[in-house]
Amino acid sequence: MQYLKQYLKTISDRGNVKLAESISKTAEDVGNQYIRNFNFSDHEIGLLFGNVQSGKTGQMFGIMCKAADLGFPVFVLLTTDNVVLQQQTLERVKSDLRGFCICGETDGGLFLENSLVEPAIIVLKKNYRVLKLWANILNSTGFMKGNPLFIIDDEADAASLNTLVNRGRQSSINKYLDSIKNEASSSIYLQVTGTPQAILLQTLVSGWHPYFTYYFQPGDAYLGGDFFFPKNEKADCISYLESLKNPTRDVVVRHLTVSAQILLSGGKVSNCLLHPSVRQNVHNRFANDIAKEMKWALEQINDELPALVKKEYDDLAPTKTTKCSFDDVLAKVADLLKSNAVKVLIMNGKYDVATDEYATGSNIIIGGNTLGRGVTFPGLHTIYYTRSSKKPQADTMWQHSRMFGYDRDPGMMRVFIEEKLYKLFADINATNNSIISQVEQGSDKIKIYYPEGLNPTRANVLDNKKVSMISGGTNYYPLSPENNTIEELDKILSSFEDSTPSYQINLRLMLEIFNHITSEEDFNVSAYKDVLTAMLADKPTAQGILIVRRNRDVAKGTGALLSPNDWSLGASFGNQVVLTMYQMTGNKGWNGRKIWVPNIKLPSGIVYYDVKDEELSDEEV
Repeated sequence: MQYLKQYLKTISDRGNVKLAESISKTAEDVGNQYIRNFNFSDHEIGLLFGNVQSGKTGQMFGIMCKAADLGFPVFVLLTTDNVVLQQQTLERVKSDLRGFCICGETDGGLFLENSLVEPAIIVLKKNYRVLKLWANILNSTGFMKGNPLFIIDDEADAASLNTLVNRGRQSSINKYLDSIKNEASSSIYLQVTGTPQAILLQTLVSGWHPYFTYYFQPGDAYLGGDFFFPKNEKADCISYLESLKNPTRDVVVRHLTVSAQILLSGGKVSNCLLHPSVRQNVHNRFANDIAKEMKWALEQINDELPALVKKEYDDLAPTKTTKCSFDDVLAKVADLLKSNAVKVLIMNGKYDVATDEYATGSNIIIGGNTLGRGVTFPGLHTIYYTRSSKKPQADTMWQHSRMFGYDRDPGMMRVFIEEKLYKLFADINATNNSIISQVEQGSDKIKIYYPEGLNPTRANVLDNKKVSMISGGTNYYPLSPENNTIEELDKILSSFEDSTPSYQINLRLMLEIFNHITSEEDFNVSAYKDVLTAMLADKPTAQGILIVRRNRDVAKGTGALLSPNDWSLGASFGNQVVLTMYQMTGNKGWNGRKIWVPNIKLPSGIVYYDVKDEELSDEEV
């Protein structure tokens, strides 16, 4: 049976031809590049990532089918520790995939009875009791001794990593996942996420850093980071809360207007999302505020409300439907208010909301943590986001981007947000694009960077002995540099005069200079080269500043390299990489050699993260 061909036919028969084409490309690429050459005796770990809410479930299914075509008989599909999500995933597997023995968490008997007559897919929550049970089943089953295991870990950065790494212990879920993958005779463990920061900052020694990474492109209809948070400009759909007198009223009126347009045009659902805080009392307060504004709108149907609706109506520019007349929209708004048809739902740890409650009609959903990872809101066009943190984490914030998706109309979107939070999202999007560029260009060491104050992920999953930070705006230089050959550096730098204050150069030339420099641990040459490579992945023509000075009579080990003038000159280029090359006279140490000593300063206000990895021993490979 051709499992991938069958799955693609299922998707195409539903009218999703473009999706089928995307899945086919991902499955064939991953299959041919990474799975086909698997030797059925090793353990490999990889990363599949795409944009938040860009359809990764279909991509995962396609890869499983391709792997089945290439001889893998057993698949473990991991979901978050959420009963509803696990059941939804299980039902979707059953409806989409043919020719597999499909097992839930309590189907150990079915798995044993099947005995690999058909390829098996086991859908499990990342719950330590569930994982412990299935680790025992898989590791004690005779027919698994000689067969490989293919594990797909959805939202792999959420609960799978070792949260006790800095305490010298192993968290329960991480331990049992290790047991499942490492005690199999062989395995491929595919991490899947839209936020790979924590995964990319794992060490090789940990066993959780991917050996390969694949990024799948979203489809044409997808609205994502570049739509909402473009570089160096504010998106048209953004309203800064600081400029609004009554933002809650504005949100309500906007949602009413959008709902009227959607429902009048044959749409079945219009959702509005409020994400103000993690605190339940704040959710209750906002629900009360929304209720007050809905009451006000009902009272003002014939007075102040029409003018506010007209303002929002004029802003609408639907691309997927024909714009209704203003009179019809206003009448529909009045009908929604009079019939009390707009549902206000609180979704948090106290109030559980089923997906069918916001699958139709006009709804306003209010919540916190539950509005993040793994939940999708159809027809979401109005978003209010004010959640802030003293130590914001990029991956957590990015998972809050519930406005991303395929069923959004770009001409109907509106995001109400504080300017400072918008800037943080824009910075996260820039780094996300950088990661994508590095992956697509085949970078071996993907570099992650964020503005100061924005952390890539939670600290408890990063080995603080191995993950270091390089601060932009700080001058770094080696105490004990070495040149591969002084003559080669002399040649490269011969055209740059001492008398010229500075030169603008391509970062590729800066990389070439670093290729001739080595140092001890106090100056991580490879880390700086990786940063430059990441910048070039973003922009192949990226430029930096070069300062060249010869005949520097500086003593080795003094701790003072740059002259005050050169320090000030370098500092004046705040947003650029500045490389200063000092050639010593050799009169004060340096073994009498006219050695070149580098000083590098990365763009100010940015923190670059570096993983100091160790080579794996033969036993660890």
